[in-house]
Amino acid sequence: MPPHGPAERQLVAYNARDIDAFVACFTEDVVVEGALGEPILKGREELRAQYGAMFATYPELHCEIVSRVHVGDFVLHEERITGRKPEGEHAVAIYQVAGDLIRHVRFLR
Repeated sequence: MPPHGPAERQLVAYNARDIDAFVACFTEDVVVEGALGEPILKGREELRAQYGAMFATYPELHCEIVSRVHVGDFVLHEERITGRKPEGEHAVAIYQVAGDLIRHVRFLR
């Protein structure tokens, strides 16, 4: 599977707000961090809790990929997110892939 496969699958699940399909794209011990390495969450259960609440709260949530780059085991998405803030959001997500799952994410906002 190409390195961007898991990142693409999680994007599809995110846009469908399908929490089960979304969580299934990540390793059990996934780590999500902010731009400077500050922890946001660790593990599938925390991922399920945070994203499940966000999916339920924002039924119009949608992410569009502006650009995608993959280098080795890393996939970088430049993203435009709508449906949560009136002005929208711009972010970069850096996914580290292990096999066919995402094991680490760093968000630049």
